[in-house]
Amino acid sequence: MNLPEYPVYLASFAVDMRKSIDGLCLLVSGALNKNPTEPALYVFCNKGRNKIKILYWDRNGFCLWYKRLEKEKFKVPIQNGEVFNLEPRQLEWLLSGLDFTKLKGHKRLNYSAFG
Repeated sequence: MNLPEYPVYLASFAVDMRKSIDGLCLLVSGALNKNPTEPALYVFCNKGRNKIKILYWDRNGFCLWYKRLEKEKFKVPIQNGEVFNLEPRQLEWLLSGLDFTKLKGHKRLNYSAFG
């Protein structure tokens, strides 16, 4: 998968997958209170949790990425409209069928001096 390394926002409410770019942009600006042209990935899942759409802006237009599972379900917590901020690796885990809420990676370390 070659999605850009942007911040990831996962909507925790079910979305009608008939929505295309314009409908998802309205959800981003309304329900998520974000600007759809900001550098970010906006992730939406359907009620059955077998479909995911990812919307993002790429320099001069929108991109829409879509995945449909044939037998399994995505481990997306459907809650009361909460928005999850995911790390890019958590999105990869989600798309691979893993429960990102139960997995923890190593903490990122930042040093300003060495010695």
